[in-house]
Amino acid sequence: MEVLFATTNPAKVRMYADKLAEKGVKLYTLKDLNIEDSVEENGKNSMKNAIIKAEGYYKFANMPTIGMDNSLFIEGIEDEDQPGTHVRRIHGKRLSDKEMIDYYTGLVKKYGKDLKAKWVYGMAIYNGQDVKTFTWSKGDFYFVEKPSSILNEGYPLDSISVMPDSGKYFVDLTREEKDEYKNKDAKDEDVINFILESLK
Repeated sequence: MEVLFATTNPAKVRMYADKLAEKGVKLYTLKDLNIEDSVEENGKNSMKNAIIKAEGYYKFANMPTIGMDNSLFIEGIEDEDQPGTHVRRIHGKRLSDKEMIDYYTGLVKKYGKDLKAKWVYGMAIYNGQDVKTFTWSKGDFYFVEKPSSILNEGYPLDSISVMPDSGKYFVDLTREEKDEYKNKDAKDEDVINFILESLK
């Protein structure tokens, strides 16, 4: 089965593409299908934006479409600095990976301490008739002022995210450590199962 993953972020696709391919699902990106990133994401939370993406890009591809979005919440900062759904778009500007690292390490400097943060994810799948949704979260990590030398393209904040139990940057974790962290909330396999069930 062919499915559009409505994203331009290669890291999001890499998370699921191989496991879905094993189940007979081939993921296409917006770039693969020459679809310009033109759907306005104006939802109030990550789930609303995921639904907007799934329904909006289905019209271009006419195939089952996955929309995914995430919101970022940081403890102990002013509302005006709270990113929410605008993790990459700050003050109307879409930031590059490097600019994101600079901006969020700037918040650490501004507040004078490591900042505890939490991700909330929303995923929606639209088949032209029905929308199926799934949500999960990842918390218990801190943003720090000094970035790792390793960059995870598409997920630059992994380079300034530190696990409180080990003190390691997220980009330095072993596969086993990453799996243990993910298993605290939703496993990748839970997301894969949601996608497969929704495509039946």
